[in-house]
This record gives sequence, structure tokens and C-alpha cells, in this order.
Amino acid sequence: MKRVALLALLVVAVWCLTMNPASAQTKFRIAWSHYTGWEPWELANHKGALKKWADKYGIEIDLVLINDYVESINLYTAGSFDGCVMTNMDALTIPAVGGVDSSAIVVGDFSNGNDGIVMKKGSKVTDLKGRDLKLVELSVSHYLLARALTMNGMTEKDLTLVNTSDSDIAAVFAADPNGAAVTWNPPLLQCRNVQGANLIFDSSMIPGEIIDLMVVRTSSPDSLKKALAGAWYETMQLMSGKSKQADEAIRYMAKFAGGTEAEFRAQLRTTMMFFDPADAAKFARSKKLVETMEYVRTFCFQHGLFGQAAQSKDAVGIEFPGAVVIGDKKNVKLRFNADYMQMAADGKL
Repeated sequence: MKRVALLALLVVAVWCLTMNPASAQTKFRIAWSHYTGWEPWELANHKGALKKWADKYGIEIDLVLINDYVESINLYTAGSFDGCVMTNMDALTIPAVGGVDSSAIVVGDFSNGNDGIVMKKGSKVTDLKGRDLKLVELSVSHYLLARALTMNGMTEKDLTLVNTSDSDIAAVFAADPNGAAVTWNPPLLQCRNVQGANLIFDSSMIPGEIIDLMVVRTSSPDSLKKALAGAWYETMQLMSGKSKQADEAIRYMAKFAGGTEAEFRAQLRTTMMFFDPADAAKFARSKKLVETMEYVRTFCFQHGLFGQAAQSKDAVGIEFPGAVVIGDKKNVKLRFNADYMQMAADGKL
């Protein structure tokens, strides 16, 4: 009888693991790439905050730096990682369109000047008419350009887009006497420092639209989501202070990012960091976020980023706090979840 009872228990245990594999998982891999608003993840790892919070929830978190941003998202989408940092637009067009149900659990910041359009021999957006413009096509730079053109009564047909790697764009811009480019920091800062360059539009003119997120699989357990949120906001508290430790944190991130402290602080000034989790949760629950994602999904569909099979911009559903959904409610693949940010704000992590 004991043997039969033991066998029955083993069968139940195997069934539970099969039916709910996420609950049995204790080791997780998180991908990140260099960007001002994401360097704090390395700081959280370096200072031990990530391990501290992982230990609290009985899990292990391996933070992995991927030098190619798009590749990091592709690896996440393919299943190599349980979470990844990415923008709101890329979260929609890569994992969500790829069928991976993902949740943005930490709204880290939004670009408030970190993305911009620069040109020589011109001082306003309308001066781009008839010009060649370098950019990483179908990226947030492309989205920024589309918004700038619309706001100035122009379309992409008014200029010629030249797809250019972000690693080359600053040098190409500097060498071209008629240069025009749209990019993000740090290449944007390099372009702005070129003699004769003018910044004619930047993301501070569309605040809250280019958003930087920590995205995880929706099926991931609470232990991972809580640990990530806990580590992030502990790090936010450290780096946002005016202590010696805060200055050391800034210097560490600047060095790890491959720049100077002055450059890093300059980039922080054009990054609207949500140091307070209550502010981040409020942003995630705002009507403005729904409006932003409406702009984003319209741009994505118009540029073919939903794939050839998509008949409309409603092909993929996007869910917001309060069960608000735009797009296909039966195919929700991107979710903005304010729960863990709110837990951090309430001291309940």
C-alpha cells in the first residue's frame, strides 16, 4: 500500500510540474543591452541588489549583457531568455507579433531628448524636404521621424531614407557636408557635437512616447516579477540620491557604458527616469499610455511590422491596467502591468 501511495504521489507531482512548469522554475535569464536608462540593471547586479531580491524569493537571476540590442529581443522571443529590456514599440513588433505573450512589469523611463533629428544646412523639420536622411529603419528613430513629419505637415515621401547602422551613423553624419540623421544617444550626442549640426526635433517634443521597459513572459511566476521590481527600485533609490554612494553609482555606470561621467550625466538629463515607483505605476495606468500605443500600433501596421498576414492594426491585442484592451481581445500579446510597481510603492514586495 505504501508503494502504491508513493507512486500516486509521484504521478500527482509530475502532473503538477507538467501543468504548471513556471512554478517549478527557479533559474531565470534576463537579457539587457547598453542604454542610459538600462545601465541601472548592471548597477543592481554589481551592487548585489539583484541577488538579494532573487534570494528573497528563492530563485536565481542571471543578468546577461547582449551588445546587439535587436538581437537581445530576438533571443528573448526565441525562448533563450525569460525577460529582456526593450522599448514599447519593439515589445509590440518583435515578441508580441511573434506570438510571445509578454508583460511590461517595470516602466523605467521615457526618452525626453535622448532621441533626435540632427542636420547640417538646416534648422527646422521642413528643411529636410528633398534631403537624404540616415536612420535605423523601422526602429524608434523611424517612429520619431514619422511623428516629426506629421506634426510639420510632411510625409516620408518628402525625403529619402537611408538605412544606416547605429554603430556607423555618427561617423557617416560627420563626413557628409549635407548630413541629416535621426538617432539616439550616445550617437545623437556625437552628431550634435559635429560643427554645423543643428538639433531640429527630439523626443522631448513627444514626451512619454518612447518608453523603456523591463519585459518578461506573462507566464513567469510572481517570484521573478517581484524580484526584478524590488531590485530595480532599490537601485533607483541608490542612484537618485545626493550621497557619495549615488555619485559612485553614476561613475560606475558611466564607466561600464564606455563613456565619461559628464556624458552619462548629460544623457540622464534627457532621460525621464521614474525613480519613484508610484510615478511609474501612475504612468502605466494613464490614458496617455493608451493614446501613445495607438500612435505606435498605427505606425507599425502602416510600415508592415505586423507581418503580411495582418489585415489591420487590430491584429495584436495590447492590454493596459483596468482590463483596457486595444486590438484583438482574443490575441492579447503585450500587457502593461502596474501591479509590481504599485507593490514597490506600497512597500509590499
